[in-house]
Amino acid sequence: MQSKKKYLIIVTGPTAIGKTAFSIQLAQHFNTEIISADSRQFYREMHIGTASPDPEELAAVKHHFIGNLSIHDDYNVARYEEEALALSHKLFEKHDVLILTGGSGLYIDAVCKGIDDLPDHDPILRKQLKAELSVIGIEKFAEKLKSLDPEYYEVVDLNNPNRLLRAIEVCLQTAETYTSLRKNTAKERPFETIKIGLNTEREHLFKRISDRVDKMIEDGLLEEVKSLSPHRSNNALNTVGYKELFTYLDGDVSLERAIEKIKTNTRRYAKRQLTWFKRDPNIHWFTTEDIEKVLLSILSHLK
Repeated sequence: MQSKKKYLIIVTGPTAIGKTAFSIQLAQHFNTEIISADSRQFYREMHIGTASPDPEELAAVKHHFIGNLSIHDDYNVARYEEEALALSHKLFEKHDVLILTGGSGLYIDAVCKGIDDLPDHDPILRKQLKAELSVIGIEKFAEKLKSLDPEYYEVVDLNNPNRLLRAIEVCLQTAETYTSLRKNTAKERPFETIKIGLNTEREHLFKRISDRVDKMIEDGLLEEVKSLSPHRSNNALNTVGYKELFTYLDGDVSLERAIEKIKTNTRRYAKRQLTWFKRDPNIHWFTTEDIEKVLLSILSHLK
């Protein structure tokens, strides 16, 4: 393809929908590379529980931002925006099309339109909020966000303490809702985005989630979690698939109950992802079986 224009194809959708395999098909068609926007797959120690691409998938197409960090690294969406844009600039020198795929809406938005200019961290307030979180727990802490910004509460990952902390912090600092401050004008990018959303009937999606959790257990998720247990205070590990099994290791619940809780929390996470993505009118929705339709849609844009 000789077009001088550069295109970033976004492939997104709820967890377990099949984004990895679908993105590989697209990347192979366009002979290009994949940039991950799955914030959990950045961490090399969390391979099974984050459904990171397996060696065969990584060999099929060059992937970026997979296992590039340690759970001990300090990382945030602002750094990802900077690094992903720098990488895309480099890759666009040899490709006219790149694939960005993942289910982390905030990270996708950071690449497509930039993150908002929000107030800097208030170290005193942050310390107070962290102390409050440790005392009341993440569920009650999320209720605090709900009272301050009910709209953001509906879309944020309620299992992510960093997202909750930042949103509450901004609300208290500014006396505004976090949602209202996140609606700034999108920053210009040197590429055009084509957004593809993958979805299916809810019952089918929930079946895929259940099957994938069972396969994770079969593949050794419990052993992975055991190996990470000494580091459970790391923010990266306060996420679905890990925190539930920590409660099992602590003897608080049975293994069967912990696995069922993983499935329940993953379903909730998928619903929140869809709520986030459905707000974007530029996403064109397909199923994973629609690869030919998606290719036709993309090619029509490229013309």
